[in-house]
Amino acid sequence: MTGLKRIGATALLATALAVAGLGSAFAQGKGMIYYLVPTLLDEFQTGSVDAITKFMGDVGYEVTALDGQNRSDLQLNQVDDVLNLDPAAVILAAVDFDAIKPGIEKLRAAGIPVMIFDRQITSTPSDLTSVAGTVEIGHIAADEALRLLTEKNGAPRGKILQILGDPGDPYTLDIQMGFEEKLAEFPDIEIITHAAMQWDATNAGNIAQDQLLTNPDIDLIFSHAAHLSVAVAAVLEAQGKQPGDILMMSSNGAPVGLDLIRDGWLQVEVEQPLYAQAAALAIFADKVVNHEELQPGTYDITGLQSELTIEDWGPNIKIPGAAITPDNVDDPKFWGNLQPPTEPVKALE
Repeated sequence: MTGLKRIGATALLATALAVAGLGSAFAQGKGMIYYLVPTLLDEFQTGSVDAITKFMGDVGYEVTALDGQNRSDLQLNQVDDVLNLDPAAVILAAVDFDAIKPGIEKLRAAGIPVMIFDRQITSTPSDLTSVAGTVEIGHIAADEALRLLTEKNGAPRGKILQILGDPGDPYTLDIQMGFEEKLAEFPDIEIITHAAMQWDATNAGNIAQDQLLTNPDIDLIFSHAAHLSVAVAAVLEAQGKQPGDILMMSSNGAPVGLDLIRDGWLQVEVEQPLYAQAAALAIFADKVVNHEELQPGTYDITGLQSELTIEDWGPNIKIPGAAITPDNVDDPKFWGNLQPPTEPVKALE
C-alpha cells in the first residue's frame, strides 16, 4: 500500500502530489486528509507539506497534498475531485481568497470539514483556521527595533526604513500595524514606509537605494520578508557598506534570512511560526473531524502560547512568532533551518 488514493484523472495529471511519512498514519487508520497547497515553488509551502504530513501522522491521519500551481481554477477542480473521495477533512491554503469561497461552501455542505492553513479566509465559515499572529509579529519586530536602536544610539531614537510587501496583502499590513502602533509612543523614532509591489525583491532594492540617497542617516531597515532583505543587503554591499553599518531586520524566517544573520547583514528575523501553525491543525483534528465544538482560550502549541477565538468565520487560532538572532539562529525549531520537527504532538482530548 503506497498511501496514495486515486483522484480524478484530470487532477492527477495536473497536480504534483507530495506525500511523506504515511506508514504510521495509515496503520492507525483515522482516514485521509487532503491538503490543497497553493504552490510547491517556495520553501515555506514545501515545508508546510512536510510538517502537516508529519503532525497529522502523529494523530492518526494520512495526508495527500495537491499542488495548486498558483492557479485558482486548478484548486477549484481539486475541490471537486476531493468531494468524491469521502475524506476525513480538507486543509486549504488558498491560491485566491475570493475564488475558493464556493469550493469551501461546497465541501462543508457535503459534511467535509475544512481547515484553513496560513492564508486566513474571512468571507465564509470554515471549521478551523490556523494563522500566524501577524500584528504580534509587528509587535515583536518593534521590540527588537527598540533594542537595536538603543544599543546603537544610547536611547530609543533613530530613523527606520520600513519596506512592506505588496500593500494588497493583509499579512504585510498587519505587521505594519503592529510595528507602528508599538513605536508610536517613541517620538524620537522616525519611520519611513514604502511598499515593494508584488513582494518583488528588485522593488525592495530600488526602494533602499533611493531612500539611502535622500536619507543617508537611516539607522535600520525593516523588510517584511527575508527575500526582500537579500536585495537590500546587495544594495548596501554595492555601496561599500559592511555588515552592521546599517541595522537590518525582516519578518518571515525563511532560510535566506537565517543565512543573512549568519553573514552579519541581518540582526533579527521574526519568524512566521510554520511548524506551530501546522501542529495546531493536528492537535484539534479529531474534534474538527468529529464536528465537535472548539472552546476558546489559550493553548500551548509547541511551546507557544496561542489564542483560539470564535470569529464570524469560525474557530481561529493565532500563533505568535519569535525573534531569531545570532544567539539562536541554529535552533532547529525555526522552520528556516529546514529540519522538520521530530517531537510528536497529541490530539486534544
